Amino acid sequence: MRYVMVQIPNTPPPPAPPRSVPTSADVARLAGVSRATVSYVLNNTSAVRISEPTRRRVHAAARELGYVPHAAARSLRAGHSRMVLMPAPNFPVGPLYSRFIAEVQWALGRLDYTVVQYGTAGPHDDEAARAWAELRPVAVLVPGSGLGARGVAVLKRSGARAVVTLAPEPVEGAHALLMDHEAVGHCAARHLYARGRRRIGVVMPGDAGLELFSVPRLAGVRHALRGTDATVTELPLAHDEESAARLAARWRGLGLDAVFAYNDEYAMLLMRALQDEGVAIPGETAVIGADDLMLGRLLRPRLSTVHIELPSGRDLAELVDRAVRDPATAPERHKVLGASVVHRDSS
Repeated sequence: MRYVMVQIPNTPPPPAPPRSVPTSADVARLAGVSRATVSYVLNNTSAVRISEPTRRRVHAAARELGYVPHAAARSLRAGHSRMVLMPAPNFPVGPLYSRFIAEVQWALGRLDYTVVQYGTAGPHDDEAARAWAELRPVAVLVPGSGLGARGVAVLKRSGARAVVTLAPEPVEGAHALLMDHEAVGHCAARHLYARGRRRIGVVMPGDAGLELFSVPRLAGVRHALRGTDATVTELPLAHDEESAARLAARWRGLGLDAVFAYNDEYAMLLMRALQDEGVAIPGETAVIGADDLMLGRLLRPRLSTVHIELPSGRDLAELVDRAVRDPATAPERHKVLGASVVHRDSS
């Protein structure tokens, strides 16, 4: 008897069948409750009373199975999404604004909204509004200026129940938080004038997009000093050491005895350069910033600043929620951005 050796090629094992996506029925079975109860708990429905132990069982079962509610299905049931769109600002974001955005996101999350940052809020926001509208958000929070009445109309026709702008001027059809940056410059100028300073420089940052804040702050300085014997000198400055060093090198030729440096970051940059040039602070030149950053308290001399009171993230979230619940309500206008001087050693 002859034996024939047959070589069988190595073949990979068949792929494992894909894992099925967990459903609310799976969560209900594991938690020992109905699918309706799962829906009530995971969608934070307040109309139905669910005991706390039951809520904990449902949440534990959802975590164990890796289940998350289907946003599109929930939107169909509710008639609208729970997405709040926040276009990314087109200006450099500092620590103060970052904290504010984080607070807004947390507060909206507590109200069962999903916050999505998408795109950029720029000078052509009426065009950008069409891109934002494609996502069908229930609300849009637009930082900065640029969005017009046409863009608001596009967003509302796409289903947005609330459009809120954070800018110096209101927009027709939108709720508005009016950011009064003139008050920041006004506070700084009145403080310097009260300290006996008469030849006051105002830093105008070179970063694109910051003119939204720097121009009204300069206007606030001019308004505060109108009719006095003080002079105001604009000081263009890029946010880098080389630019600060060049400005400091010609400082004594400018004949200034004080500077409002736009914010604390620019103030720290310029103050270090002035000290490197041997300019005594506050003896020769008083310096004041804005934003009241903690790092300014650690400098020597400690940095005087304008403390800025941004709107509460909780209040903004509640404004969004009110507008979503009653989209026919008249647009609200709130003037925000309180400003007060914190006097320290540098002025």
